[in-house]
Amino acid sequence: MAEAHQAVAFQFTVTPEGIDLQLSHQALTEIYLSGVRSWKKRIIRLKNSVITGVYPASPSSWLFVVVAILATMYTRSDPSMGLIAKIQEHLPVSQSMSTQCQTVVSAVLFSTMLWLLLIFTMRLCLKQLLSYHRWMFEQHGKMSNTTKVWVALVRIFSGRKPQLYSYQGSLPNLPVPTVKDTIKRYLESVRPLMDDAKYERMTNLAAEFESSLGNRLQWYLKLKAFWSANYVSDWWEEYVYLRGRSPLMVNSNYYGMDFLYVTPTPIQAARAGNTIHALFLYRRKLNKEELKPSRIPGTVIPLCAAQCERIFNTTRTPGEETDTVQHWQDSDYIVVYHRGRYFRLRVYQAGRLLSPREIEFQVQRILDDTSPPSKGEAKLGALTAGERISWAEARVKYFSSGVNKRSLDCIERAAFFVTLDDDEQGMMGDDSAASLDRYAKSLLHGKCYDRWFDKSFTVVFYKNGKSGVNAEHSWADAPVLAHSWEYALATDSFQLGYNAEGHCKGEVDSSLPRPQKLKWEISPECEEQISQSLAVAQALADDVDFHVFSFRDFGKGSIKKCRVSPDAFIQMALQLAYYRERNMFCLTYEASMTRLFREGRTETVRSCTNESSAFIRALEGGEATDVCRRLFSAASEKHQYMYRMAMTGAGIDRHLFCLYVVSKYLGVESSFLKEVLSEPWRLSTSQTPLQQVEMFDLVNHPEYISCGGGFGPVADDGYGVSYCILGDNIINFHVSCKHSCPDTDAHRFGGDIRKAMHDLIQLFGPNQRETIKTEKSQSEVKKDL
Repeated sequence: MAEAHQAVAFQFTVTPEGIDLQLSHQALTEIYLSGVRSWKKRIIRLKNSVITGVYPASPSSWLFVVVAILATMYTRSDPSMGLIAKIQEHLPVSQSMSTQCQTVVSAVLFSTMLWLLLIFTMRLCLKQLLSYHRWMFEQHGKMSNTTKVWVALVRIFSGRKPQLYSYQGSLPNLPVPTVKDTIKRYLESVRPLMDDAKYERMTNLAAEFESSLGNRLQWYLKLKAFWSANYVSDWWEEYVYLRGRSPLMVNSNYYGMDFLYVTPTPIQAARAGNTIHALFLYRRKLNKEELKPSRIPGTVIPLCAAQCERIFNTTRTPGEETDTVQHWQDSDYIVVYHRGRYFRLRVYQAGRLLSPREIEFQVQRILDDTSPPSKGEAKLGALTAGERISWAEARVKYFSSGVNKRSLDCIERAAFFVTLDDDEQGMMGDDSAASLDRYAKSLLHGKCYDRWFDKSFTVVFYKNGKSGVNAEHSWADAPVLAHSWEYALATDSFQLGYNAEGHCKGEVDSSLPRPQKLKWEISPECEEQISQSLAVAQALADDVDFHVFSFRDFGKGSIKKCRVSPDAFIQMALQLAYYRERNMFCLTYEASMTRLFREGRTETVRSCTNESSAFIRALEGGEATDVCRRLFSAASEKHQYMYRMAMTGAGIDRHLFCLYVVSKYLGVESSFLKEVLSEPWRLSTSQTPLQQVEMFDLVNHPEYISCGGGFGPVADDGYGVSYCILGDNIINFHVSCKHSCPDTDAHRFGGDIRKAMHDLIQLFGPNQRETIKTEKSQSEVKKDL
């Protein structure tokens, strides 16, 4: 085939006359240009390393310090107080260098040391400033004088024009809470979940742990915190994610959806062309560190960007005991799956990124390819959807050499994975609710073999132009991938666009080499292993019950008018909905980020509190509205307080988790820690915030909103709930559970959430209901327009 010849730089054959050497000039040109591109990237990385390394100063500031010192010396002053003379005495120079030259060299060395000392001092000051978190606990709209001074100092020491990773060296380390404080907060969190006898027993276990083993484990944990940048993240990645032996699909991976009401083009290949091009533009910005550092919305406070490093060119490889995350510096291609075949699609030609129209042309070639999959190839991806041990054994046995290893390496080293799905998804037909549920399930697990669940992310393009993303969880948390997905959606629709026929804009170079079909040699034994993994994955997928709905009756705008945090309001609604369904409270997980600290990931907010349970009992018991309103305010304030404590490193669960890991390393048992870590999270929740609001005009184009994303249930008898607050009038919910549990039903719980949202807003009187009706009618008019 033509593409096979173009992939070889030279060929030789042995003839009676000698060796006949044939060079492919096109291939050699490609190799040369690939090398040039690689060296350009190395130079850019080196330049960015220097700029980031000296931040908050700049490389040009070194010249300013040198000139200032030399100018001062020219006036016969000694700003070094004799240090320049000392340096000159010990300067290892030849006798041929003049005294004046030696003085200049010594002055430059002194200036460099002074410059580095100033950088170190500024970084230390900025690190101390970023360790101040009292501003987060102040009443909204009322800033203390201390905080005002602090904000001014942060601006001064933050430097100018920071790059993506500029703040990494200045972020504080995650603090280790005291054992006493963590246990106190833990016992408070479980009080509404236990009767008096169980609570007394847990209190005794906690007291015994605190007075004996706790201090010993804490000493080791403090030593780790002193030695490493973050005492949680590496253990969290290894023991929570990489050592898990159950399937990634449903249990760990999560998904993100396309626009809810709009499909920019109905042409599958065109949508793929724009989106793939946009993702590579994002990767280019990422590599050049041209992306702005993430910050807490509305503030100057930076967030850790370490997780961004592994968005692209990353895969999770299975192992019998533990998996590993592999990341490569660069990849100039993607791997595309279509109808059981795998294709390698290069997105760079002659050192340049292909245009959206050229990528569309290449994708259409794959769609038009009628070649059948090779034996065993069609459902090969099921290995990544099944048990990890089975996949690890199969990988060693069947994919460690020959053509299978080369093809597997090609998939794992790709920038990301793409699936061209023959189904149509999105909000369609008369039953839009059911279509959204099918859309969610398709993105979460597909057919169990048409996604590569090990890749950092898989982009799915459907036949009707809809798209979505499925992401592996170990390398980063959802907001990191969501940032790149938001960029791709916005760039696709608002910058790249489509022509009148729905195709990508631009011209096509018809001489582009065809995408290369990967080859496999799958033995019958390997096919049997694939079938077994598929059976496990299919049973898991069939058991998932999903309900996705867009709540448009009111949103953030109305909730804020009640002087309540939207997140706290939704969490109280979820507590109320669960209590009404099960007539009990449960341990509730809400994900909070700890990216205020270096290499921070997440912490747990335990949303079920004494205050929230008191409010719900009062509401369901028919107490007076004023009493319920007061209790609701106390519950929402407590939730906000717990959320802020988690964000500032004073959470409960990560500390207890790390103490448990230390106990395992030391080979000691703790009944308290064992019981704490085995408690099931029957209600697991997470908010997916819209981060790049400036890229979307939700006022004039409210239809251009994503439906957010979701995940599978954490407990077999519980719910997974993801929600996305969009603009002032829309909240999207993704509810998951398992069919096999007779006590759970995603659609029923979705209805309970709707009713709970309305019952809570009604606490604030009829005026609020009238405002909601007005906002809802305005939103519907804008949507119709």
